[in-house]
Amino acid sequence: MLRFYPPADAGHPGPQPDEVKGETSGRSMQVLVFSSQKGGSGKTTLCGQLAVQAELSGAGPVAIVDTDPQGSLAGWWNARKAESPLFMKAQVDYLHEDLDQLERTGVRLVFIDTPPAVTDTIRKIVGFADLVVVPTRPSPHDLRAVGATLDIVESQQKPLVFTINAASPRARITGDTAVALSQHGTVAPVNLCHRTVYATSMIHGQSVTEIDAASPASQEIAQLWEYIHSRLDKPDCRVTRGTGVFRQSPAAGFGRRKAPRPVAVAG
Repeated sequence: MLRFYPPADAGHPGPQPDEVKGETSGRSMQVLVFSSQKGGSGKTTLCGQLAVQAELSGAGPVAIVDTDPQGSLAGWWNARKAESPLFMKAQVDYLHEDLDQLERTGVRLVFIDTPPAVTDTIRKIVGFADLVVVPTRPSPHDLRAVGATLDIVESQQKPLVFTINAASPRARITGDTAVALSQHGTVAPVNLCHRTVYATSMIHGQSVTEIDAASPASQEIAQLWEYIHSRLDKPDCRVTRGTGVFRQSPAAGFGRRKAPRPVAVAG
């Protein structure tokens, strides 16, 4: 039987005044938060795939936490036959207590999926992160949307790693995206290519590794997890200010307006 940690009930005592939300010091369990202000970036898929890979690699016990009201990660987990990773549907206001509960049960890694565009909620969740993973598709729309996520991560002073998702290996925009993102933070050296098996595996409650451990998709996930795991204890992947590379494009500031646009005045 799958182990399920339910959300806090109505009788939950709630946080006490002297409790500090977002505190990570003194906790042996590590927390990865998958965040993107733009929907469709692939964060839910990446969260589930990497959680399974972490468990298979021996880094567990692993738990996944779904804070997105849409419940996509919960739907994937409910379709699973495997008993791991563990699952928790959490309430953001009580996330600190939920994480404490997971740590008491022996969980070593927690993967948290976040909702898109809900800034205050994401900021609270990011406060618990040991590392924030920001999936980004190689498109102008995704690059423009990155700014809002960067602002949140930067305000919480958390380490960050960009991952390029749904990439075309030989497309110039994939390389341009990596260069642009590198001006603002660490970019994972492993890109996830656009492959239908990622979506197919999620439909059936599996990961690409569980379907075919020798597939190119499985190799991508294994290499990406190895890299992300290596970054968990390194504090040098912080958000950095940069100018970007698309100087004549709105993507240069990733959605951050650098200066007011000139207004044409009729003579």
